[in-house]
Amino acid sequence: MCIVLVMESLLSEEEERDTLAWVDKLPLSRHTKHINRDFSDGVMVAEIVKHYFPKIVDIHNYITSCKRQQKISNWNLLNKRVFSKLEFYVSDEAVEKIVSSIPGAILPVMFFLKEKLEKKLSFSDVEIQEAEAKLVAELAEMKIAEPTVNPQQVTFFTDMSLSVTRQIILEKELQVQELQDILKNLQVKVSKLEELIQLKDKRIEHLTCLSGMYKTKLRLASP
Repeated sequence: MCIVLVMESLLSEEEERDTLAWVDKLPLSRHTKHINRDFSDGVMVAEIVKHYFPKIVDIHNYITSCKRQQKISNWNLLNKRVFSKLEFYVSDEAVEKIVSSIPGAILPVMFFLKEKLEKKLSFSDVEIQEAEAKLVAELAEMKIAEPTVNPQQVTFFTDMSLSVTRQIILEKELQVQELQDILKNLQVKVSKLEELIQLKDKRIEHLTCLSGMYKTKLRLASP
């Protein structure tokens, strides 16, 4: 687990510009005017993570506030429930400087957060592709057998012996069981196809987020 410390010389001017440009492109609830003050309570940091990974963040747990204790509470919650999933941690020293809106305190954290989000997006895409490949392989292996009997056949029991009647009933029960097994396999296949569609939708969402990040980088790199 990495610990982020506030170091005024941590970022180069180019890294600071890239980070600020990245923040400006994000759909946040408030327009960023003074990044040190606007991000001091951690709420918009939570919004950023939620934008890329909605399931990681419950935004209602983060309260906009000017009070120091509430700001610290928000950052502690970010550390515990959000940053831990991104494999980093903002130190108490850094949090103290951030909630006090000290110039230069938030940018290193935002830069590190951006890098972690990009890494997780790339890794998540690999995981999704692997899950898709596994599902496709499972579907290919599933053989749905054709019924060995015609379920529409009708047998009349008039003038038949009891033993013959019992034999016919047994055959019908076996036919019913066979058809039930086929139906069960079809339901499993449908479930796997639905899961595959969900994975593809999730991958599209991840690639869209990742594409947005790289487009920003390319624009900033252009002369």
